[in-house]
Amino acid sequence: MEVESIGELLVRLRTARGWTQQQVADAYCRESATVAKDAREVGRWERGVRIPVPFARGHLAAVFGVPLTVLDRAAAVSRRDRGAVPVRPVEDAPRPSAVTFPPLPPATRHVDPALVPYFQTQLEGHYAADMMLGPRALLGTVEAQCRLIGELVDQADAPIRRSMAEVGVAYATFAAWLHLDAGDPAAALRWHDSAQELAHRSRSRAAVACALVDRAMARTDQGAGAAVVDLCESALMDAAHLSPEIQVFALQQQAHGASLLGERREVDHLLDTAGRVLDRVDVEEWGTACLRTPNYVEVQRATCYGRLGLATEAHRLWQQIIPAAPATSRRDVGVWSARQAAAAASLGEPDRAVDLARHAAGVVLDTGSARAVAELRAVAIAMSPWQAEPVGQDLAEVLAPIGIGR
Repeated sequence: MEVESIGELLVRLRTARGWTQQQVADAYCRESATVAKDAREVGRWERGVRIPVPFARGHLAAVFGVPLTVLDRAAAVSRRDRGAVPVRPVEDAPRPSAVTFPPLPPATRHVDPALVPYFQTQLEGHYAADMMLGPRALLGTVEAQCRLIGELVDQADAPIRRSMAEVGVAYATFAAWLHLDAGDPAAALRWHDSAQELAHRSRSRAAVACALVDRAMARTDQGAGAAVVDLCESALMDAAHLSPEIQVFALQQQAHGASLLGERREVDHLLDTAGRVLDRVDVEEWGTACLRTPNYVEVQRATCYGRLGLATEAHRLWQQIIPAAPATSRRDVGVWSARQAAAAASLGEPDRAVDLARHAAGVVLDTGSARAVAELRAVAIAMSPWQAEPVGQDLAEVLAPIGIGR
């Protein structure tokens, strides 16, 4: 049996449901939450004038409840037979004239270059909102924009395609970060895969390096120290061609990998190097976390020290870092407070640990940060010697609303 073209398949799926082309377009918009489609676009797909791009086929598969492979196979048939697809008089299609022409090939689409700075500005706003709202409030919006950027990358001509792909790397890695903070590492790794592809399509050394380091960040959460070190070393192989900002990004993440391997001397060496490179970062050129966050390198050092079991050193650093944090860093301060609470418990200061945990738990309730929850679980373990004492009961009351200890 001959496989249908994409147009024939879409007509059959639509008519089986008794839908109009506009109803298909409306369902597509609800599913994708990105691009506004109308009956005319659905008509183009059905007539074979335009073959839906991969992202669009994914949304159509969800709309009609069929496997994506079915649409991909039909699209392959359409590409193979392009120019011989019959023009069919379907609903909302223009009335055929006496002379018909073969459908146009699915050419690249003009994508306005102004969209690149538009998405960059949007992303800066998302970064700021994440610090205050947490991951769950932003995931839907950011993922929808990731999909839209993916469609634009596939449709744009070469120069804009590469610029748009580079923006797509930043969005995909941010989506991955949001999933990590929401406690879904599997979804984070899927977005990292997308970031890697877009990075190579952008032909940008910087984008490839950033995608590698963001992947290393996800592997840090999995405790895979060797993988973290390897990925960061790969990113830094081209360090002479990377900006100071990206070098700092890679060096600090490599320090986290070294801490997972128990290598304190290497941690200090990498972070000291990052601190020296930080002096060359241009705030106007790259307003990244290493400049938005006061004491950025020392935050990484305190975290690494806590992971290494150096409670005294970590506690001392957190005492300097947390009071200097701006109000916009509330989510991060919640995570840091939990880390300081674990250090305080290790140093035999249970009352201080409970006070810090209380602040961190409040942030969890507001932002849904799974990262902060994980840190508070570590506090509960560190506080186990006081479990039966009143201070232990206080901690249990603090942690109960976020589901720890139930």
